[in-house]
Amino acid sequence: MVKKYLAAKGLNYDEVNLDDEPHRQQEALAISGALTVPVTVVTKQDDSQEVVVGYNLAKLAPAVA
Repeated sequence: MVKKYLAAKGLNYDEVNLDDEPHRQQEALAISGALTVPVTVVTKQDDSQEVVVGYNLAKLAPAVA
């Protein structure tokens, strides 16, 4: 759902599949505080980052605005 939402908005993203890259699970845990997927990290123009865990449109929409 996150990928479809971002694509519909015309936004580029990098996808990390934890099944294909299990060594990155610790990175996901450190970023999000959970092993729930998806973990979306939005990097703003000022290089600050906002983390959205799961498909949470209420947080994702303003993060990418």
